[in-house]
Amino acid sequence: MQGLMMHTPLTLTWILRRGLRMFPDKEVVSRFPDGVHRCTFAELYARVERLANALRALGVKPGDRVATLAWNHHRHMELYYAVPALGAVLHTLNIRLPAHQLGYIVNHAGDTLLFADADLAPLLEPLADQMPGLRGRVLMPDSLQGRPRRDGWLDYESLLAGAETRAEFPEFSETTACMLCYSSGTTGDPKGVLYSHRAQVLQCLIAGITDNFRFSERDTLLAIAPMFHVNGWGLPFQALLVGASLVFAGSRLDAASLVELINAERVTFTNGVPTIWVGVLEHLRRQGLRLESLQQVLIGGAPVPKPLIAAFVEEYGVALREAWGMTETAPPGRPNIVTSAIDALPPQERARYVGKSAKVGPCEEIQHIDEAGRVLPWDGETMGELCVRGTGIAGAYYNNPQATAAAFHDGWLRTGDIVTIDRFGNYQVMDRAKDLIKSGGEWISSVALQNAAMTCPGVAEAAAVARSDAKWGERPVLFVSPRDSAAPPATEAILGTIAERFAKWQLPDVQDIRVVPEIPKTSVGKFDKKRLRELLQAQRAPDEATS
Repeated sequence: MQGLMMHTPLTLTWILRRGLRMFPDKEVVSRFPDGVHRCTFAELYARVERLANALRALGVKPGDRVATLAWNHHRHMELYYAVPALGAVLHTLNIRLPAHQLGYIVNHAGDTLLFADADLAPLLEPLADQMPGLRGRVLMPDSLQGRPRRDGWLDYESLLAGAETRAEFPEFSETTACMLCYSSGTTGDPKGVLYSHRAQVLQCLIAGITDNFRFSERDTLLAIAPMFHVNGWGLPFQALLVGASLVFAGSRLDAASLVELINAERVTFTNGVPTIWVGVLEHLRRQGLRLESLQQVLIGGAPVPKPLIAAFVEEYGVALREAWGMTETAPPGRPNIVTSAIDALPPQERARYVGKSAKVGPCEEIQHIDEAGRVLPWDGETMGELCVRGTGIAGAYYNNPQATAAAFHDGWLRTGDIVTIDRFGNYQVMDRAKDLIKSGGEWISSVALQNAAMTCPGVAEAAAVARSDAKWGERPVLFVSPRDSAAPPATEAILGTIAERFAKWQLPDVQDIRVVPEIPKTSVGKFDKKRLRELLQAQRAPDEATS
């Protein structure tokens, strides 16, 4: 027997209408190089209507893929709503990918229309003849005053000015695809993940609950995480759902600019990868500044150094909420929660459960398995590969059966992350499976090594990888970048500091601690361990070179 309940499709159009009707005067703030643009939710809605009509006039139909190559700003947000409102799919391109991968992604997705910021459009010029499926290209201004022109491109503002002011949005199933994101392609070609309207709406509802990020109408959200990366971690949708003002940082992501923006706009919540917040912490300390309004930071995308979390809490009263997620799981939104059951434990035992990477979230399930596929116990000690399933988890890769077969098994996504899970459902990411170092038959966590190194005086960042070893199979190599290039830390001092936390066999040899100007990053700000391994192959360790 079915329940006699009214069915309202959970779509992004529903969120858009809610934002207009409930919070018409809330603001979307976009920072450009020459100033700040402000518009209300009501004004945003009016522009989305015009944009939807312009898209129809350009031939966009339900199911079409429309690509963007853009920074975080209000025009990009208009596309976030106008394209899905037509039943089409918004495909956000990673601006930091090399040209050949951008061309591959556009063709693999079958994009029919492309919107690009004026300063990013040149990235695609070498590919003009290699993307035959594109029917049109639209140029968006990269400043407040500019109206750039480019041969072969339409002008965004002219399109809106010439479009009808009222739009009728079609009704469609909540399972209709709305967004398409591709992985960063650090191992092989990027893989596409197609998100449904329902998944995005549920993710917003889950993120806002009290035991998660408790978003409310009183918040001001700053979207630092790129809108091309996992749908901006959901903030462009979250803001309209709860009525929070939304701020976009644009292309200026240096620490000084971010701190100035946070204080000027009275931001209460923001996000970003750890490398962003390492820089912010150093800037605050150097300049003696405060974060006057900021309360929470969602930090993810890479392992978070525990000293970084402690410093923001103790020195600035800001909670850095570490959360786990990946392109395949929609926006990250599963921070570790200290529950009442954990609070009731004796202090020494309680410490075992605090500060984990994440917690199993609502509407999802987790397990971890060994190499034979056996499900492992939740004892907080046994390491295995994390597997997830749930409402916001992808069930396949877009148009890629080979990659799908490798990652999805029996209804579960095998994430490639090695974790421990405790009895409360908190899990600690120990490493990526490909990054674990196996020395003498025993595992060494590269994450644990690099986190320890980042507590050493004079060390800004650290990343550990394996090198081959004839005797032990693999040995750890630790790359560190100095806080002050004029006074790099001594490798002996680093080894002495981290030696207190590891068994001797887990430690790198002193010649395997390499001081480098900067740790290379991937297109989404993670440590690029593929490049570090290539560096190892090109520059053999001193003991290998003389043997």
